[in-house]
Amino acid sequence: MNLTNAHHAQKTGLTELMQMRLESLRVLYIGCMGNSSRSAMAAGAMAELGHDVQTVPSEVVDGNGERLYFEDPVFRLLNKLGFPPDRGGANRLAREAIEKSQYDVLWVSKSLGLRPGILEAARERNPWAKLVFHSEDDMFARHNQSVWFRRALPLYDVVFTHKSYNALPNELPSIGARKVVMIDKCFDRNLHRPVEVSPEERAKFGSRVGFIGTFERERAEVMLQLAESGIEVRVWGNHWQDWIGRHPNLRVEGRALLCNEYVKAICSTDINLGFLRRKNRDLQTDRSIEIPACGAFMLAERTDEHLQLFEEGREAEFFEGTAELTDKIEHYLHSPDERRSIGERGRTRCIESSYSFHDRIETMLQIAIGAGQ
Repeated sequence: MNLTNAHHAQKTGLTELMQMRLESLRVLYIGCMGNSSRSAMAAGAMAELGHDVQTVPSEVVDGNGERLYFEDPVFRLLNKLGFPPDRGGANRLAREAIEKSQYDVLWVSKSLGLRPGILEAARERNPWAKLVFHSEDDMFARHNQSVWFRRALPLYDVVFTHKSYNALPNELPSIGARKVVMIDKCFDRNLHRPVEVSPEERAKFGSRVGFIGTFERERAEVMLQLAESGIEVRVWGNHWQDWIGRHPNLRVEGRALLCNEYVKAICSTDINLGFLRRKNRDLQTDRSIEIPACGAFMLAERTDEHLQLFEEGREAEFFEGTAELTDKIEHYLHSPDERRSIGERGRTRCIESSYSFHDRIETMLQIAIGAGQ
């Protein structure tokens, strides 16, 4: 059923419409479409759910299909001032798509360069269209905002966030958001799953104790303490170059892992560490779901949200402070069967509790269609 064919039933049949499975919605999805981007994962899940999805890339990608980062001074200055340039022409492409077709949902995945006029054009073209904003970042933090984002915020029917505090009255609602809904993190069921790794791949990507993620000083200092205590830690991720050679037990690879390499590293690591990022006020991260979804053992920082997602000691393990982290690492390094069982139960929890993109996206679309009614 296509919502644009059911406008006459909005007042009399809305409840019945919302109770039905949303099949074949026409969605214009604006976001980073790089190979490893979570926006691309979300758009792919929408299409696999049966929706007609047209994508507009909000970022420029390189020859390998990965997001291209611009480091020139002018670009960085404009970003800092809150006026990010539209290097990929997303506004032009979105306007052209809106002029050619009507959409039931305009879905914006962060896309800080998108102008408010695009949302106004979509609403004018189809008054029944639902305008959705979705970001996995802390959008109340100024470094994640732009002038265009703040001006457009009141136009969205619903804003989806993975930061629970963003939904508090003194955060996104206080700067114009009409409806803010918190959604837990999710995994891509086509990518994040247990995989067999060869001995060569295990040597290339694996370790006894490992961490995958962007550099942040607090997490780096904890891993240095682990190294100094005799625990070997292998680190993958961006911006770690200055920490190469800090200690023989701290093996910093100095590059990110994407897609299948990322999954192989998780599946070939005995203990996958999960550190939160203070800058983003994390209470859960992408790895919080992706590691268990791969059937791997996760040892992450203890938060209320982590404890709601997984049962401690049964589906994942958690710690608070370096002393508890060290104790649990030493215990689980000598408990392979226990690690394996916890990893398997963690994956089962991901599936049975509907933590996948497909499950989350379907829920989000249902919420979006009902927003403002």
